[in-house]
Amino acid sequence: MARPLTEFVQVSTAVDNTERANKIARRLLDERVASCVQVLGPINSTYWWRGRIERAREWICFIKARADDYWRIEASIKKVHPYDVPEILAFPVLRGNADYLKWIKRETARKPKKSAKAFLDR
Repeated sequence: MARPLTEFVQVSTAVDNTERANKIARRLLDERVASCVQVLGPINSTYWWRGRIERAREWICFIKARADDYWRIEASIKKVHPYDVPEILAFPVLRGNADYLKWIKRETARKPKKSAKAFLDR
């Protein structure tokens, strides 16, 4: 995997209802791969699917995260996403409020797990 060009990304995905959007948001926050997930909707989407133009109401999630966590985010979303081909896009954060970016980093920090050996050696 190539190293990301920026330290932070905003990832987006869209789902068919607010409950699913909130489930994705909570899952990513619980996993500490997102510092914030904004859910907006409903929005109207028009798109090609299986040779036809379709329309749907959707809710979009904007996920604030570290670029290094993109693959974890994608995998987590795919586990619960209802679509055959979910939209999961990452946009690089080129600039931002330094305090906000520090907050993203702080809230997505995962404490290293203690090994069983370290526990037994106490």
